[in-house]
Amino acid sequence: RENFIHLCNPHLEKMKEDILYHFALGTGTHDFPTLFGDVKFVCVGGSPSRMKAFITYIAEELGLGSPGCDYPNICAGTDRYAMYKVGPVLSVSHGMGIPSISIMLHELIKLLYHAKCSDITIIRIGTSGGIGLEPGSVVITRQSVDATFKPQLEQVVLGKTVIRSTNLDEQLAKELMQCSKEIGQFNTVIGNTMCTLDFYEGQGRLDGAICLYDEEEKLQYLKNAYESGVRNIEMESSVFAAMCNLSGVKAAVVCVTLLNRLEGDQISSPHDVLVEYQQRPQKLVGYFIKKSLGKV
Repeated sequence: RENFIHLCNPHLEKMKEDILYHFALGTGTHDFPTLFGDVKFVCVGGSPSRMKAFITYIAEELGLGSPGCDYPNICAGTDRYAMYKVGPVLSVSHGMGIPSISIMLHELIKLLYHAKCSDITIIRIGTSGGIGLEPGSVVITRQSVDATFKPQLEQVVLGKTVIRSTNLDEQLAKELMQCSKEIGQFNTVIGNTMCTLDFYEGQGRLDGAICLYDEEEKLQYLKNAYESGVRNIEMESSVFAAMCNLSGVKAAVVCVTLLNRLEGDQISSPHDVLVEYQQRPQKLVGYFIKKSLGKV
């Protein structure tokens, strides 16, 4: 049997119409199976411009569309998120932080369910701070851990704390690692990713508006993280992993590191270098999609 999206919400079956408010889409106004039924790969990332660049890149890689072709934003009716599609690939922005990606994922998962999509792979591509890695290294997440290095997401539901698993698909991570070896253009590792609730204090930076710890305490914390298996830090992977697990979707997180946090807190690489770094997860995931479709 094909692997369809699993919805952990019996109430949706009782609704005559499902309005995906933050996408400006709805089952009463849009034909989801016609629009999205052929989707097999979904790539999500923070910024709308990055996800538009990805869909343009993957269209060229798959030989779909013509050079210079413009891809319309499917969610043009809202400024919350942006969505682009070419062939079996959907590219969606999710904003910054757990709350923003959580809202997007609720509606994305429902979209894929209403479209009757099957055998879906969802991959988050993005940037991160590395720990003990050279800038420009790509980290494929083994499991997302919280700021205490536990592989879990704590969420308060109806006033009660719920703990959810943040493991990611092990086989998918191995396949992505093999793709990186075949590309052979940049350093790639599989490691744990720490997901924090904040960019500054939550990640042990010394350069925020508030900082009540010293550099020695910061370095000890980051070294403890490294020893626990953490290789990079970002702000979305835990809820991404948890929600994909609950929905029965194969998922992976592929992030490039923009700096080594053991050597500093601020990103100082030139703009053109950072642009090239940010293209590395795109290249890896693009190659994986091509290989999965037999086009390599």
